[in-house]
Amino acid sequence: MKKKSVKRRVAKTPSARTRGGFPRFADLPDTYAALCELHLPRPIRTAADARRAAAVIESMAGFPLNREQEDYLEVVARFADEYDRARARPLIVEDARTVLIQFLDEYKMTAADLSRLLGGNRNLGALILRGERNLTRGQIRNLATFFNVNEDVFI
Repeated sequence: MKKKSVKRRVAKTPSARTRGGFPRFADLPDTYAALCELHLPRPIRTAADARRAAAVIESMAGFPLNREQEDYLEVVARFADEYDRARARPLIVEDARTVLIQFLDEYKMTAADLSRLLGGNRNLGALILRGERNLTRGQIRNLATFFNVNEDVFI
């Protein structure tokens, strides 16, 4: 009886794979200059640049780095932070109703969507937005959870 030959696939080691084109931590160079050859730190101007910087940060963050790797990560993170801050829309806080209107605009939600979110009757959202009804503590908790902000924003 003849034995069949079995081909086995050799899996790549996890350290050989890349994240967004940037090597995983195990494959990173030890020197600042060598890291710069992989990704030159510079001001971020496009979303593609931001994604590339995020891949760099993700590959390095949380690992024990030497001094040169720390310096490199700090520079890339600083440029990423500047990019994020430049694109962040400032929240103008006048009162809780104004903040709520800003969030609804940003999330492209209507008064009816607000009513559904708060679990009240279908006119509740419109009444709150016109200032005819105040938010209850439970509604504030729901809004803070949904918009991922501190409850104090709506008080």
